[in-house]
Amino acid sequence: MPNVSNVSTGKPKVAGAVYRAPKGTALPTDASTALAQAYVDMGYISEDGVTNTNSPDTENIKDWGGRIVLVVANEKSDSFKLTFIESTNSNVLETVYGSGNVTVNSQNNTITVQANADELSEFVYVIDMALRDGAMKRIVIPDGQLSEVGDIVYKSDEAIGYEVTLEALPDSSGNNHYEYIQLAN
Repeated sequence: MPNVSNVSTGKPKVAGAVYRAPKGTALPTDASTALAQAYVDMGYISEDGVTNTNSPDTENIKDWGGRIVLVVANEKSDSFKLTFIESTNSNVLETVYGSGNVTVNSQNNTITVQANADELSEFVYVIDMALRDGAMKRIVIPDGQLSEVGDIVYKSDEAIGYEVTLEALPDSSGNNHYEYIQLAN
């Protein structure tokens, strides 16, 4: 039987929503346990939120009469698209340009970025969100790699944003990501 209380939106947690840690960092296994210190807050995400594309690419095999008789899976991508809008957050810049290409000098309060074709590192990503009636959801991507960066637009009436696509690669168990939901009491 349908239940309206199972319908929800996904809003960011007030204290943060997207986190990154070095690949191999211990993964959270529920929606509410505090993250290990290795996880860094990636700052504000644009109002578009996070979009998960988790659909197989298939090919239809047809018989002589044109009826579909078999569906063959060619590949299955699991990616997350979001836009970081903290353009001076060194964690964001390291994600977009690579850790070795961002230098923070706290003595003279500067950040230097080198844009090049270096291969980007894989990280663990965690996306936390608040659901309806106090429920919480956590998406854990054990092995995420940046696969695409959208155009970076510099305008006087728009936040500088880094629209990225994170490809969730399979872990040692063959899972691309995990989802944990803590229902409200």
